[in-house]
Formats: sequence, C-alpha cells, structure tokens
Amino acid sequence: MAGVVNYHSSPHKNVREKHINEATWVRWSLISIAVLFIVIMIVLPLALVIVESLQKGFAVYIDAITDSDAFAALKLTLITALIAVPLNTVFGVLVAWAVSKFKFRGKQILLTLIDLPFAVSPVIAGLVFVLMFGAQGYFGPWLADHDIKVIFAVPGIIIATMFITVPFVAREIIPLMQQQGIGEEEAAISLGAKGFKVFWYVTLPNIKWGLLYGIILCNARAMGEFGAVSVVSGHIRGRTNTLPLHVEILYNEYQFSAAFAIASLLMLLAIFTLIVKAIVEWKEGLQSKRESIE
Repeated sequence: MAGVVNYHSSPHKNVREKHINEATWVRWSLISIAVLFIVIMIVLPLALVIVESLQKGFAVYIDAITDSDAFAALKLTLITALIAVPLNTVFGVLVAWAVSKFKFRGKQILLTLIDLPFAVSPVIAGLVFVLMFGAQGYFGPWLADHDIKVIFAVPGIIIATMFITVPFVAREIIPLMQQQGIGEEEAAISLGAKGFKVFWYVTLPNIKWGLLYGIILCNARAMGEFGAVSVVSGHIRGRTNTLPLHVEILYNEYQFSAAFAIASLLMLLAIFTLIVKAIVEWKEGLQSKRESIE
C-alpha cells in the first residue's frame, strides 16, 4: 500500500511520531478484519467456556471447582509454576548475561539450544524424559535403587515444565542486554563495584521490565502446559494431575459442565496473567516517555 508518512514534531528532544495516511475505507477495513478475527478466534470461544461451565447452574459449578481432585490439581499447578518459573528466571538471567557480556566459541549454538523447546513438540519432550528417568530409562535403575521417583511423580512434572518454559525469560532479556552493551558495567567496575552489585544497580534497572515480561510469559505457559506434562504425569487423580490434565479427564468422562468449570479456572488464571502483563507494559511505556522527555 502506498501511503504518505507524516512527522509530527514534539517539543521534547524532537521526538517524532510516524503515521501512514491511507484512505478511510482501507484503515477501517483492516481494523474491522482484525477485530472480527479476534472476536471469532479468541473472545467467542472464551465466552462459550463460561456459558458451558454455568449451563447446569451455579451450584454444579461450585461443586466442580471445590472438588478434592480439582483442588489437588490446582495446588499442583501452582506448585509447579512456583518452582519452575524462579529456576528458569535465574537460568535465563545467567544465560543472557553470558551471551551478551562475553565472547566465546559456540555462542550461536547456545542460542539455538535455548530456542529448542520452541521447535520440539511437547509430547516428544515428555517422551525424552521418560527415556531418561523411566523405569527402563538410562537413569531408571539408579533412581529405583535410591527410591527416587521422577516419572509419574511431581519431580517429572516440574522438569518437563521447566524444559518447555526455558526460553521465555532468556529470550526477553538477551536483546536488552545486548543493546545495553558493557560500557555501564565497565564504568561501575572501574569505580569499585563488584559482582552482584554491578548487576543489581547497573544491569537490572535497564532490563527489569523485560525481565518481568519474560517471567509473566513463563508463568502463563507453565500453568497451561499439557503435552509434556501429560506424558510424564501418569494421570493419577489427586496426585499428578495438573489443571489441564484434570480438564481432559473430566471431558473424557463426559462430565462436560465440570470440565468447562475447571477450564474457566485456567482462563481466570490466564486473564489475571494478562492483567499483570498489561500493567507491566503500561508502566514500561510511562518510563519510556519520561526518559524521552528527560
């Protein structure tokens, strides 16, 4: 599309905003298509989840979400996220620091490996851990001898979730650290700062919004992961079922209202995550505006 770019001057450091002038019908057509697509593919399905969950009445809904198995699934989902997300956050920061601040051979290979969970099917990831930690796996006999259970137990669920969510934090802050460079850290070191103080007072303020954004995305994926967790969990009611697995079991048992009720819990967790994400983006935008004015 051919359009004319307008530059609107600003009194603050000559900040320019670019807008493309197009015919009114073009703009509104594109906007309408985008809104229609979002309504059909996102809003309508989510609304149907709520409608179906309440189809048999509010009492049935409350019974479904307060069931002991549902509570156990919710508890396991939260525990998994509370363990996997902080560990991946630490790993992501360390990897981002290594990639952006140091030169070494194999850097591109490391970046490719970080992205591997994006390319590998979650089901395959689950099977890999079964081959590693299952009864007939490479480490299975040793684990059995030491009475350590990984597959069909909580540790396996956490490990599988960590694998799937590894890239989110690292991939959000690596570009920020690379853009930042090493000049500020070198200046801080020359002034006597060392180690953790350099990171806390120099690096972290520059990446904090990206780090929070990565943590939010990591947490959302951790709570909603199904494929890898399904393979390693064993689907044991009240013990190794997360909320997504519990929804599948209820649906396969034709308990549709209960299944949609549990699905609505996942949806509420997702909406809460999106609200936090929106707040982070809003605050990041405010900080960017303040920095541009200064």
